[in-house]
Amino acid sequence: MLHTIKKYFHKNDSLSDEKNAEDAYDLWSENYDNQPGNLMLDLDEIIFSELLKEMNIENKIVADIGCGTGRHWEKIFNEHPKSLTGFDVSDGMLNKLKEKFPSSTVKKIGDNIFRTEPDNYYDVIISTLTVAHIENINEAISSWSRILKKGGDIIITDFHPALLAHGGKRTFKVEQHQFAVTNFVHSVDEINNLLRAANLFIINKIEERIDESVKHYYQNQNALDIFNKFKGESVIYGLHAKKNDTE
Repeated sequence: MLHTIKKYFHKNDSLSDEKNAEDAYDLWSENYDNQPGNLMLDLDEIIFSELLKEMNIENKIVADIGCGTGRHWEKIFNEHPKSLTGFDVSDGMLNKLKEKFPSSTVKKIGDNIFRTEPDNYYDVIISTLTVAHIENINEAISSWSRILKKGGDIIITDFHPALLAHGGKRTFKVEQHQFAVTNFVHSVDEINNLLRAANLFIINKIEERIDESVKHYYQNQNALDIFNKFKGESVIYGLHAKKNDTE
């Protein structure tokens, strides 16, 4: 997700032109799916797969908020949901998703309210690598809870706030020009508290850290100094929450 391993912890990178999520992902959409050996995407795949195993989504109505190009959609469709709707702020990312899944249902996010979505409608909400792009996360989580059925499930994954607090950025290149995506740091405790306030309780929490299992990513980029400096630090987390059956 970051252009190089070293940029995970670089601060105030003057070479990057920072853009909001909508503009950034419109630019990034052309080559977003071409990121082999990307540490963060690979770790997200591990966490998402683990959390998805904890629920049965067969014949369920599923929303993917911050769906991007549909990275996880093949895996989701393999579980036979009744329907899957993708939400994203970027037309570019949604267009790429539609190329991959022509019959898919997608909707552009205009705000955090989801006012066109009915109360208690979705059985499952998925949001991967998205939370830190949302400035008013309180408003967003409250809205997600509103459109989620009682007893419904939410999966959240994202860059760990400790990484972002160290100056980590999501960066990409377009025609040799480097861009960064604006992030907002929301601590895991903050997210936990907001979920509880929205009538959601945590089922499971997973954190992936920099350890020997990911050392080869750093070796491949000649960045063992970064590996040694930040070994043991959390880089990504995932949460599985469930909405209470009663108010």
